[in-house]
Amino acid sequence: MSELNAVTPAWVRVRLRTAPGAAAALALLVALTVCLAAAFPRAVDRYEDAGLARAVDRATVKRTTLLMSAPQPGLQFAQREREKALLPPVMGRQHAAVLGAVGRPLAADPGQSAYGVLTGTDLPVPDPWLPRPNGLPPQVRLVAQSGLAAHSSVGAGRLPRANGEVTAATAEVEAAVTAETARSLHIEVGSVIHVPSVSRPPLAVRITGILTPRERDGAYWATQPLMRTPALVPVDPTDPLSEKYWLGALLFPPEAAPAMLGTDGHLIRYWQVAPDTGALHAHDLDGLKSAVAALKSGPGLVQVRTATDPAAQVSTDLDDVLVSYGHLMSGVAPLVAVAVFGSATVALVVLLMAGGLAADRRRSELTLLRARGASLTGLAGRLLAETAVVAVPAGALGLGAALLAVPEGRAGQAVLAAAVVTAVACAALPVRALVAHRAVSVHGPREDTVSVRPSRRRTVAELTLLVIAAGAVEALRRHGVSGPSESAGASDGSGDQLVSLAPVLVGVIAALVLVRLYPLPLRWLMRPAGRLRGAVGHLSLARAGRSSVSAVLPLLALLTALTTAAFGGSVLAGVADARDQAALLAVGADGRVEDTGALPADLADRVRRTPGVRGLTEVSVDSLAKAGTDLTRVSLAGIDPASYASLAGSTGLGVFPEQQLRRPADGARAPLPALASPSIAETFGKQPFSVMLGDGTDVTVRIVTVRDRTPAVVGTSFLVVDRAGLSRETARTNTLLLTGGHLDADALRRTVGKSVSVHLGSEERAQYVDSPLQSGAERVYAVAVAAGAGYAVLALLLALLRAAPERAALLARLRTMGLTRAQGRRLLVLESLPQALLAAAGGALTGWATVLLLSPGIDLTAIALPSTTASAGGNALRTDPLSLALPAAAVLLLTVGIAVSQAWWTGRRGSVRELRAGDAR
Repeated sequence: MSELNAVTPAWVRVRLRTAPGAAAALALLVALTVCLAAAFPRAVDRYEDAGLARAVDRATVKRTTLLMSAPQPGLQFAQREREKALLPPVMGRQHAAVLGAVGRPLAADPGQSAYGVLTGTDLPVPDPWLPRPNGLPPQVRLVAQSGLAAHSSVGAGRLPRANGEVTAATAEVEAAVTAETARSLHIEVGSVIHVPSVSRPPLAVRITGILTPRERDGAYWATQPLMRTPALVPVDPTDPLSEKYWLGALLFPPEAAPAMLGTDGHLIRYWQVAPDTGALHAHDLDGLKSAVAALKSGPGLVQVRTATDPAAQVSTDLDDVLVSYGHLMSGVAPLVAVAVFGSATVALVVLLMAGGLAADRRRSELTLLRARGASLTGLAGRLLAETAVVAVPAGALGLGAALLAVPEGRAGQAVLAAAVVTAVACAALPVRALVAHRAVSVHGPREDTVSVRPSRRRTVAELTLLVIAAGAVEALRRHGVSGPSESAGASDGSGDQLVSLAPVLVGVIAALVLVRLYPLPLRWLMRPAGRLRGAVGHLSLARAGRSSVSAVLPLLALLTALTTAAFGGSVLAGVADARDQAALLAVGADGRVEDTGALPADLADRVRRTPGVRGLTEVSVDSLAKAGTDLTRVSLAGIDPASYASLAGSTGLGVFPEQQLRRPADGARAPLPALASPSIAETFGKQPFSVMLGDGTDVTVRIVTVRDRTPAVVGTSFLVVDRAGLSRETARTNTLLLTGGHLDADALRRTVGKSVSVHLGSEERAQYVDSPLQSGAERVYAVAVAAGAGYAVLALLLALLRAAPERAALLARLRTMGLTRAQGRRLLVLESLPQALLAAAGGALTGWATVLLLSPGIDLTAIALPSTTASAGGNALRTDPLSLALPAAAVLLLTVGIAVSQAWWTGRRGSVRELRAGDAR
């Protein structure tokens, strides 16, 4: 039978012509799976790179630029050598060497990088026509930076130039200033500024041009903002009332830098290297941190000193920015990995099911080939060639679609993911056939779910998975998938991947346990069902119990998908709850209208009529109150106890009974009861104490209750009292707290006017996603959960499709025996319900248990809130009921719908045709 063992193209073509529908379905499944698998790593790269670029941009170029500096050449050098060291030929050559010292993956942006010389000390200039705000003479800093013409446009005059050879003895040089400096210091083209010099007359600096920066916020200008914008500098920075003087920069041509040697300013040579933000990639984060560290205190610094000066130093905060972003990324990535591993597991199960379905459909054919002498290798080769002809082009098509859909990111990982998916799709059918037909036989024994006993190998495999899952869950509970920490990102390997696989493993173990328990209720129900008058119930249970053991694979897919969906839905719901809570703490209610002074008397009524406002609470907040004999600063809120207690109850912030804060009947003598923050309560205790109000009056209060939060005051040092006991001036309303699900921000601002501030919780919440890393992770998480749910539906469809021919033939035979169409529908529905109920109930229970087990090790702060936002606490993972109930209900509805549809479709077809089809099978 050598012709059976040969893999011939003709045989492959015949097989494809015989079952074109199956080939097309396999091609579609492989293309879709490959597209998702290849797009995922590129999508992750895209949002991580965007988040890194955003973090670098927000850090400002002054922090992220690498600044190499060295003092002026020492007096041990001749004057001529000192002057040459400041000129562009020498400085430019050193700048090129500095750029070469920047190691990969860190890349420099040559267009924004520059070199130059500046005076390290500010030089006071005596010219009387310059402005003197407090009678103090202005000061200037002399800067000779390369590339001035390329980074500025001339608004008036011309660019400065060096006339002839400039030395330390040159009496006059040309310079330029920016338009902002000219406007603030009253400088015009032709103005002459006299800069103090050493042992010679002052250096005359003639202004020849007023410039406008082309890229005002680029690294060229923003690394040293004084070049662009003058500043009013206080003499004593610690005294807010200190006298101030103007400080500005005079921009020399680089060829005129030697003239600075004759001034009183201590010269500094510098080479500033701007990083190329477009070349920063998050997957190179460790390499970027190493490159910056090498420049600051490693081999890179040695190269810089060799090229410039032995005393050169490198300063930058880029490493701090990278470390901070790494902490954020390490808090987000494990959460995304949980969803991705779950979806990948379900997709893998579906691919294996597709191969198993094809193998079962062709069981008779393959059995016959083995009986006629076909070897296992020859049979596997034929099946592999037949599948590869369909799967490989489909995989290439899916890869191309992924590369087009997500153009950014690494291509290598996408190709690897596509290759793995294609390989699994190609191997599923041959491997399944090898396992099923390793021994030559005419037919195999029945393996009913109710009667079969699991093998020892299966038991060992299940116990092994149980141990692995238990270890992963315990590792997650101990190690956690929490927010940024000092050790974040330090452990990245198989341990972290095992932690991310924990929910999937819990779902797999639950599926295996339920499969073990599945025959028990069927056996218990068989006897009472047999006593029923109709035959449909008994027959449906018998059919459910006689299903093949190999049909447990769909249950694995469904349980894994439901567990992942429950976990993912709980994560997304927890993220939304954390942001809602943080916004509520920041605003105090759904909306806040406040002013420094008292609000108009009719404003509250006008705001109540604004669209979206459901409730309004008037509050008077005194931020200048001082408590006790030591005059501790405290924010005192005067409230109406009834309305404010209702607001606190609806928001959940500092709930209290309204009777506790009501002013006593003898209010003139008794202290006011007060609600206080823990810090104030710890300081003053339960004894009455005096509070001096902002209007000069005072009131005596006594703390009766303590709460961590309260709606009226955003902070941790507050007192809340009945405003009926306050002075008339202090009790005037200056804050309105609004409730309503859909507040109209524009209408509110039109109602209150421009002078009154409006702060809405919805606007505050929208600001919490401050990084593309967080928003991108959320989108990928949602897509992964949706993909897992879609593959779970596909697994259910494949399982029902597998039994469809047999069911159709059964209904046809039963109809010849008098079974009605309604009874046929009930039969198919009841037959499908046991596994559907098992999957739905087991999935909901497993999802709940997974969230309960893993929640101690998961903190959603990293993905929910910006790193600069203080966490309100309690951002741990919680069970979301909808995420448990909706997927389970969808499984039941889909199962019933498919069964009803199959019964209806079979009823439309003739019984004779179905019987013939069934006999043929």
